[in-house]
Amino acid sequence: MPNVIEITDIYAKGPDVFSRLTGNQLESKQHPENGLFITESPDVIFAALDAGYEPVSALAERKRLAALTDEQKERLGDIPIYTADAEILEGITGFRLTRGMLCAFRRRPLPDVSEAIAGAERLAVLWDIVDQTNVGSIFRSAAALGADAVLLSPRCCSPLTRRASRVSMGTAFKIPFAVLPEGEPEEVLGLLHDRDFHTCALALERDALPLDSPELAGKSKLAAVLGTEGDGLPKRVIEACRSTVYIPMRNGVESLNVGSAAAVAFWQLFGKKA
Repeated sequence: MPNVIEITDIYAKGPDVFSRLTGNQLESKQHPENGLFITESPDVIFAALDAGYEPVSALAERKRLAALTDEQKERLGDIPIYTADAEILEGITGFRLTRGMLCAFRRRPLPDVSEAIAGAERLAVLWDIVDQTNVGSIFRSAAALGADAVLLSPRCCSPLTRRASRVSMGTAFKIPFAVLPEGEPEEVLGLLHDRDFHTCALALERDALPLDSPELAGKSKLAAVLGTEGDGLPKRVIEACRSTVYIPMRNGVESLNVGSAAAVAFWQLFGKKA
């Protein structure tokens, strides 16, 4: 059973991982074997456990801890669980905990691109998307609407960040993902073209095809490439893709938030496999 530790002030040393480490420190790129990530809310915590991630410690409001079943507590093993009233925990973390609980997990080595896409037919490719909420939303849509894996450019926000994994409702632990190598877009996307993927850039270009174009319907392997908030995809990325597609819209609206656009694109492109 977990080791429950009562804390009484915001300066307690035990829960440092939840209060004093930055995202870069948690990720520990220089020593990835020491990397951690933090999950928020019981649903996401248990999704990470289901995926086989190893918990390190947890932080929970008293009433949330009391609401856990004995079976749930047993699943957390013998890790320390620091507990206090909501006000103290908010003072430690700087925010009010969603559903009253955080848990720190050890990171695992990511698969390389070849491993992540082995056997895949539908890919989501995220290019320099840095907003945690958008990344989490895209992962949730990717898992729900038929993506077999997600690939991220090196400057993308990690789906393991606290907010991204919470917004994804734990689907970031259910779908394979990998980080693309650094390089020119032609070279990087060439890794997919060499495996017979037809890459589709979502962008507002003059020669773009509507999302429901018959030219896309017969493709056996598709990769939808989505760009960052505001600026969208760089020109060189668009030019490196096999097609450019757009979502037809009404009432003078030109574009959607990338999280919403991803859901529409996945529904059309991934839900109708050849």
